[in-house]
Amino acid sequence: MRLGVNIGYWGLGLSSQDQLEIVQEAERLGYDSVWAAEAYGSDAATVLAWLAGQTSKIRLGSAIFQIPGRTPAMTAMTAATLDQLSGGRFILGLGPSGPQVSEGWHGVRFARQLQRTREYVAVVRKALARERLEFHGETIELPLPDGPGKALKLTIAPVQERIPIYLAAIGPKNTALAGEIADGWLPFLVSPEHIDTITEPLREGLERSGRSISDIDIAPTVNVNITDDLELARNTMRPFLALYIGGMGSRHKNFYLNQVSRYGFEAEARRVQDLYLDGKYEEAGAALPDELIDLVTLCGPADRVRDRLRAFKEAGVGTLGISPMALTKEERIFQLREVARLVEEIS
Repeated sequence: MRLGVNIGYWGLGLSSQDQLEIVQEAERLGYDSVWAAEAYGSDAATVLAWLAGQTSKIRLGSAIFQIPGRTPAMTAMTAATLDQLSGGRFILGLGPSGPQVSEGWHGVRFARQLQRTREYVAVVRKALARERLEFHGETIELPLPDGPGKALKLTIAPVQERIPIYLAAIGPKNTALAGEIADGWLPFLVSPEHIDTITEPLREGLERSGRSISDIDIAPTVNVNITDDLELARNTMRPFLALYIGGMGSRHKNFYLNQVSRYGFEAEARRVQDLYLDGKYEEAGAALPDELIDLVTLCGPADRVRDRLRAFKEAGVGTLGISPMALTKEERIFQLREVARLVEEIS
């Protein structure tokens, strides 16, 4: 099981120098990859380009580039550029974002997501292969049929023969699509004990493309806080989990709530959502069951976290993205060092 470090959104709390030193320490520790995120603040591409020039071995992944934020051709241009700048270390993680960001920030309708994603990935791959970009789909038409546009091809070549494309997916249909067309899968709130349940649609998609589970990199991100104080560690997780389970999406459409409901926590998740949407954020966090926090995070004493790391490895996780839940650079580096040590012990 490889380790990645997920640095999330840029510019929230830590300085650029702090973030750089965290990534450089992860590289020194042997972490395989670093992943940058974007929502409606920092963009992931600029951060990864900056890191590419100040690292030498660690792979650089987008988790994720927002599909509504870029045309597929622009994504291919950015991916090829990042691959050149990094000497062939780029991983292209893509995702549809959500309706609030897609429609409220980018002005793109959050509709026909499965077909849009399928065609988007096909166009990106075609562009990165430096084929002339002619595509006639249900959601993408290139060139436009009623104007002066012409079929162009990318003028630069990536270093890698095939830049790996990972898809962020949590719903069953999106997960099946990831199994069908992607090189890697970026899930969230993964419980190793329920891996068969959440990978069932992934396997269906893999089967459609004539592949097996060994042909895709399962690459979840997990929040980490290693400390002898288990209660403190759990409480560190509560605001973030409450945000996703309670507030990411509408009352009627929240993929993260649906995910933990499949683990047997539907009533508890609905309670968290009700409190969060009523603006009772602390109460929403407090309503999260300890058992749920323990399933989807790495928290508490080192021996306990070692067992959970072993569970992720035995569940078939290929790349485990580590998101240290700590406020300072020093605390985050401590978490990365502890995880690296514990993974070494179970290898």
